[in-house]
Formats: sequence, structure tokens, C-alpha cells
Amino acid sequence: MSDPTIQTFCCHHNDNQGGVVTIQIMDEFNTESYNTVCLVSSTIGILGAMYQIFQNGVWRLQSPSRGRKIIMWLAVADLLASLGVLVRSSFWLKYKNILPLPDDNISVLFCSITSAWTQYFYTATWFWTLFYAVDIWQSIQGKDTRPLLYHSLAWGIPAATTSIGLSILYIPNATCHNLTSLSNVLLRILPNYCATYVPIALVMVINPIIYILAGKKVELTVALPLAQFTSKERRVVDALRLKFFLINVVFYVCWLPNLINGILIWTMWSTMPVKAIISIWYIMALMNPMQALLNALVYRKWKVTDRYQPMFHNGHKELNFSDEQSPLLGSEPPRLLLAPMPSTTITNYATL
Repeated sequence: MSDPTIQTFCCHHNDNQGGVVTIQIMDEFNTESYNTVCLVSSTIGILGAMYQIFQNGVWRLQSPSRGRKIIMWLAVADLLASLGVLVRSSFWLKYKNILPLPDDNISVLFCSITSAWTQYFYTATWFWTLFYAVDIWQSIQGKDTRPLLYHSLAWGIPAATTSIGLSILYIPNATCHNLTSLSNVLLRILPNYCATYVPIALVMVINPIIYILAGKKVELTVALPLAQFTSKERRVVDALRLKFFLINVVFYVCWLPNLINGILIWTMWSTMPVKAIISIWYIMALMNPMQALLNALVYRKWKVTDRYQPMFHNGHKELNFSDEQSPLLGSEPPRLLLAPMPSTTITNYATL
């Protein structure tokens, strides 16, 4: 999983008050059970990401849609993040040195590198999730995609936040437990928490707003050609909104435990029951890598049966939602002229 609390365990521990508290928590924390959960969930995540890449990948499409390209990079980031969790949990299961000894520099180095790797690629998944929603809105507005900008931000911002947050935490000697004042704690540990939780919170706030607005805009697109909105058109719009809703649900299910964990740790660390902390960590260990599998389910092309195919009686043209090049649910609709919206509003988004 990706969590700043676990990253602090990469620091050398000692006999001061903070170190004793950490050791007590880790004694309660069944390391073998925890890493077994990480191992299983990361394996499932890798399989889900590989399915998304190789079964529904760009190489199967002659001209992949703009949305499909974003999903591909989201799957790649998920794959590499899950791989980092797999490697870290495998070594911790074998050597059982999740908490480095005072003179154990090798364990500190391994822990910090794998933590940085996992943190970087999970942060990239959060930004690709955000840019998928942004690109949907851009497409509905009839605007071109901006792949160069997306790549620059999706890979560049995580590199900056991860390097800054972990550098402050570990440099110069990885002794983040040896902090005697509140100001030192805020300066050394808080930046890494902000680098982790601020992007998660942004996606949780921005994405639902974008999808709500996108659903309303698509409803206008479907209804305006004939100035009517029948039950068939309603079912199509409802299917789109359901997909938007499930995309948001997956992100919340996978990352809300992390946000709750951060809030509780910074407000109730000294009084919070150890079992409560451990329970949240187990949930994160299960759900963070599972994002890749759940993404493979909600971002795939949706198949719509005949009863969900809206009929536009103007010229007896039917919207067939079964073709590979579908803009929203898997098809290429008849080219209808919509006065308030460009003709390319929803014709290039084959992943919805």
C-alpha cells in the first residue's frame, strides 16, 4: 500500500519515546499477516492491470481513442505500483525486517527505495484518474485532447512531490523517529503526508463534479436532435451516469481509508487504539493494490443490449451501441447536427 505512516517505519528506530511507541505498534502489527495480504492484493492488482493492458490495450486498436490512451497509462502506473508493493512485501515476508535496526542501513535503503517507487506510481494513478475525467469534459466541449500536458503533469508532479516529501523525511540520516519537538515533527513528517493526501482529496472532490456536469451535458446531446427525451434515451443516459458513478465509487473505496488514516493519526495518534490503526492498515493493504482490478472493470467498454438502444425517429436511424468505435458505450452514432454543441462532442470517446 501507499501510506506515509508505513514510510516512517523505514527510519532507524531508537529508545526514545517516539521509537518505543512505534515498536509497540509494530509488535501488535502482525507483520507476516499484513504482508501476506499485501502480497495477495498486489498480485491481483498486477493481473488486473495486465488484463487492461494486453486484453483491451492500444495494440488491439488501429486508431485508439483519446480515452483509451489515458486508460492505458493509468493501467501502466497501476501495474508498476502494484509491482512495488509485491516486491516490498515479498522481501519483508522473507527477512521480517520491516522495522530497521539502528545500524541496519541496508534495510533502510531498501525500504525507502520501494516506498518511493510505490508512492510515485500510485500518485501517478491519481493524476491519470483526474485527467481521464478532465478529458471527458474536454471531449464533450468539443475540444482537442492534450496528451503532452497530461503526461507532463501526470509523471512530473508525482516526481516532485515524492522526491520532496521523502527527501525531507529521510535526509540526512533517516532518523525521523528522533524528533523531540512539535515543530520538528511538522517540518519533517507533515510534508510527506500532504504530498500523499492532497492529490487524493483533489480527485475525490473534482472528479464527481466533472462527471455530474458531463452527465447533464450528454443528456442534452441525446435529447436535442428531436427535442424529446424518451425512455430509451433515458436508459442510455442512465447507463452513462452509472459508469461515471462506479468510477468514483472505485476511487473512494480504494483510497478513502488512506485519507481517514491520515486524519486519525494527526488528530488521535496518542489516544487512538492500536487495533483501530491496524484495522485501517489492513483495509489499505487490501484495497490500494486492488484499484488496478477494479479499474479494469469500470473503465472497460460497456455492452448495451437492444433494449438500451435509443431510436431516433428522424430518418429512422438507430443508435447502435455494439461497434468497437463507440463514443460512449461502444458504438459510432449517426452524425446528428446539434446546434449548441460541436459535432465531435461525443464521437471520439470510445471508452464510455
